[in-house]
Formats: sequence, structure tokens, C-alpha cells
Amino acid sequence: MESSAAHFLDLIKRSRRGKFKIYIGMSAGVGKTYRMLQEAHALLRTGIDVKIGYIETHQRKETHELLAGLPVIPRRKLFYKGKELEELDVQAVISLRPEVVVVDELAHTNIDGSKNAKRWQDVLDILEAGINVISAVNIQHIESLNNEVRQITGIEVAERIPDKVLALADEVVNIDLTADELINRLKEGKIYKDEKIQAALQHFFKPQHILQLRELALKEVASQVERKVENEVQPGLVLKHERFLACISSNEKTAKIVIRKTARLANYYHSSWYLLYVQTPAESANRIGLAKQRHLINNFKLATELGGNVIRIESSSIAKTIVEVAEQNKITTICVGKPHLNLLKVILATNVFNGLLKKMSSSDIDLVILS
Repeated sequence: MESSAAHFLDLIKRSRRGKFKIYIGMSAGVGKTYRMLQEAHALLRTGIDVKIGYIETHQRKETHELLAGLPVIPRRKLFYKGKELEELDVQAVISLRPEVVVVDELAHTNIDGSKNAKRWQDVLDILEAGINVISAVNIQHIESLNNEVRQITGIEVAERIPDKVLALADEVVNIDLTADELINRLKEGKIYKDEKIQAALQHFFKPQHILQLRELALKEVASQVERKVENEVQPGLVLKHERFLACISSNEKTAKIVIRKTARLANYYHSSWYLLYVQTPAESANRIGLAKQRHLINNFKLATELGGNVIRIESSSIAKTIVEVAEQNKITTICVGKPHLNLLKVILATNVFNGLLKKMSSSDIDLVILS
């Protein structure tokens, strides 16, 4: 009875929540902000109360000119380290209650002292108030793609949004250009000022980088469309429900890779996933180092942000515990790191491993070793 009531309450909340549209691009300069402003003009012409909550034109002439004629909500001004800075005024947006608000730069980090640390959290507050939001983000800012983006570009992207934010979107639209078109826009000065163009061409805007980022963007949007088809076009279709279990050790770097890759798999299959850390006696609270404890806490936090359910169990038998947790949570796929990792070494070193494989085979559980 309680679960039925909770489900009904969830339906009510979702119906009251504003609609959420996200434009995704492979990089800066593809035209996300331009497209949002075009859409704002189109909505305004049809009598929709649309307002600009926050837009970042980066002084691009074509984009800046599109702001003319659009009602803009003044930004919140505040001083930080001796400088006057501007942020999205969330309270003003909620008080004015436009039908649609445009909020750019979804991955932006707010100034210290703001109600929310991130702009995507501001957007969630606006949606909860029943206001529809149009926003934009680049593919490199998606949390679970962090490793892939770093491998492609060699750059660690600091500002990221959890995958759950994309999952909340009612519509995800890809703004696509060929690598040549994007590089030509850069050379023509339509993305950065002259002094930044050469550095951009030699680093982020290399053709091979753009092609790979474009592929990531196309795959991400395709995955979101597939989710929408399954939820809305074929609601009666019975699909196999995948459930993933990521198994980590206290190795911080390895754990982050396993967490992000498992989250990507779960996101692709639109399924739930779990993170399991088995704390052996050797890593009990009075034996494990403070640095490893801190890494574990950070990894648990990362998993939660990516939609994972964290399970922490004290046990002297890692393999046996993995099997038990997998069975209890109806796991279909267990994800671990490469063979050289401590976790797999421990599993292989125990006589439970054969039993693990046997149980996985009989219960139709897959084992994925992530590189």
C-alpha cells in the first residue's frame, strides 16, 4: 500500500515539474547558444512567456545579435575576492514564473556562498517550481565520460554534470557539425578571439579530437532517444532488466575507472547499478590509511552522483560476498578491473573463484573485466 502511494506521489511530482530540454554539442562553438536563442524568439512569436535567465554569448557577434528583443532576467551580482561577478538569479526566475526560461552553461560552478554549488542544481530547483527550462552542455562535461574525454584530448575537465541530469531531460538535442565546419568557424574567428585561435587548433580543436568527441555526442543523444522510445513508444514491451554490480578495491584510480565505465553501461541499458566494496580485515577502520579512507569516501560519492547504490560489507571472503550480493540484488553483470588489479588478484587467489564462475554461469550472470 505504502509503495503504491509513493509511486502515485512520484507521478504527481513529475506532472508538476517543468519540462526540461538540453542541447548537447561536441565542443564550444557548434551553435548551442545560438540555437537556444533562435528557439526563444520562435516561442515568443507564438505568445509563450519566455525569458533569458542566463546566456553566455562569449561576445560572438552572430549570437549576441540574437539577444535583441528577448526579455532578460537581470543576473545576481555579488563580490568575490574583490571582483564583482554575476550569477543566474534563481529566486528572480522562480518569482517571475515565466513559462520557459533559457539557462546556458549547465555545468557551470557557482561562486562560493551560492545556495547551490552547481548551475544544474539551480536548474533542478527551477524545474521543481514548475517552470520549463531550455539549457545546453558540451559532451566533455558529462561525468561518466570523464575518462574518455581525458584520453581523447589530454585535458582533465573540471566542471561536470552527473548523468542523472541528462536522464531527467524530456528532450535531448544534438547540435552537430562536421570537424571541418567547426575548424573553419574557429579560423574565421567565430568561436574565440584571434589570440586564442592558434592554441586552440594545436590542442582541443585537432581534427582527430573533434571526430571522437562528435562520436561521443552522437552516441549519447542516440542513447537518450532510445530511452524515450522505450518509455513512451513501447511502454508495454517487456525487456530484460539489466542490473550491474561494480566491484572496487581501495585503489582510487582504478576504482574511478570501474565506477565511470559501469555507470556508462547502466546508462546505455537504462538500468540500475550498484557499487560494492568488500572491506577485508586488513582494511578495517583501525588498519586502513587515512588517504585510502578519503579515496573510498570520494569514490562512494562519485558512484552516488552517477546514480549508483553503494554497498559496503565487512568480509574476509571477497569472492563469496560478490556472489551473495549479486544474487540478493538480481545482478545480471558484474564489472571488475583489469587482471593486474588487487581485487581480481584476491579473487583469483581464493578457492571460491571457481564457485563464483559456476554460480554466475548457472544464474546467467556475466563477468565484465574493464580495461
